[in-house]
Amino acid sequence: MTQQFDLFVSGEASVEKVAASLPSKRQPSTVLSEDDMVGHLQATGRYRILKKLEPRIVTTNPRPGFPLKGVILDTETTGLSHRTDEIIEIGAVAFTFDDYGNVGDVTGVYGALQQPSIPIPEDVTRLTGITNEMVAGQMIDTYQLRAILEGVDLIVAHNAGFDRPFCEAFSPIFTDKAWACSISEIDWTSRGFEGTKLGYLIGQAGYFHDGHRAVDDCFALLEILAGTTVDQTSPPFAELYEASQRSRVRIFAENSPFDMKDHLKKRGYRWSDGSEGRPKCWWIEVTDAGLEDELHYLRSEIYRWDDADPPIKRLTAFDRFKA
Repeated sequence: MTQQFDLFVSGEASVEKVAASLPSKRQPSTVLSEDDMVGHLQATGRYRILKKLEPRIVTTNPRPGFPLKGVILDTETTGLSHRTDEIIEIGAVAFTFDDYGNVGDVTGVYGALQQPSIPIPEDVTRLTGITNEMVAGQMIDTYQLRAILEGVDLIVAHNAGFDRPFCEAFSPIFTDKAWACSISEIDWTSRGFEGTKLGYLIGQAGYFHDGHRAVDDCFALLEILAGTTVDQTSPPFAELYEASQRSRVRIFAENSPFDMKDHLKKRGYRWSDGSEGRPKCWWIEVTDAGLEDELHYLRSEIYRWDDADPPIKRLTAFDRFKA
């Protein structure tokens, strides 16, 4: 039987009626694998795929060729001051690496909650997801932490200026260790990243993870540090390790004129309130190579006296990022 259609019908209802009366042609169903689906979406150029970051496996038999030991460390705290606030969670991931900054294997993991002496502020709970009920009766085991830190060549924190003072206030096992900061000692911009927050780095590297929990953040940072991009020949950790080997110089602009404070702040100087044995003045950290230029700036622009001799302090990874 031959079907005839009025090609001059008008209105949506008529068009739908004609379409419904047309014979349907079944297409064979094709089941795509996960890789095929990802590849198809990426090929369109309209999608960006984020993969869930899976923690590296802990091994008891690390590969030879990676003789050095690093520990990535992260803390969650009740606030921003190491003098008045407390650690409520700590995470540590130990790993091996070589002299060139290539990452080997994960050799140990420790994470624990700690009940503070005061209730956790609501804004901290919103940020970290850690509640008072979760930390009730919980305590960080310093013996296990000591085992993780045994023989460590470098402790890495994503903002070591925050984590190191909290850790040293918590326990002496963190003192006399070399520390590195994966925010300030890596040029992330030159590596194609648009920000330094861990969430930005993870996302731009093509991953997502459960953020703001200490061990999860440690594994996330390790993955970023160990990875390379298409136009980079060395991983970010190689840059970080090299930077940690160089000494720095802290210059204290002691007795600088009060009306010069805005100039100093604009140049990158920070204010020290005189605590922790430091002079009460503006200060800055520079490389050895930048020392003479910075002293020239202070003498010519701030003190306006050629014989001005502001105090300086040389720092290594064992001294940097202390309170």
